[in-house]
Amino acid sequence: MDDQKNGCPDVDRRLILAHFTKLLAEPPDPKSKKAVAFYKRILKNKDHIFTFLDHHGVPPDNNSSERAIRNIKVKQKVSGQFKAPQSAINFAKIRSVIDTTIKNSQNVLAALKVIARNEPTLVVA
Repeated sequence: MDDQKNGCPDVDRRLILAHFTKLLAEPPDPKSKKAVAFYKRILKNKDHIFTFLDHHGVPPDNNSSERAIRNIKVKQKVSGQFKAPQSAINFAKIRSVIDTTIKNSQNVLAALKVIARNEPTLVVA
């Protein structure tokens, strides 16, 4: 791992950042309000855009976040809405446990059983 910083070769990283800096040096046409707004957001967050190059555990996209909220949107479309605010909170808590369990390659049913028995300190294998 001599020329790598958590999985990304330093040469590739430098090339990516150099190209990105060159692109930012050319602001968009001021007549395009959407392009200008996007450009300003990029400038504001430029130090965080390529975090995944420095930290191997950070994904380069937000697909997992998108998938996590998809279940809620499907639930809303199927039932129309949550009947009470507490129902939405309960659904979110349960989905969070299920999604976290899946991400950690654990057994979902076993994790839910642990919670139902009020034994949250028990490690589920």
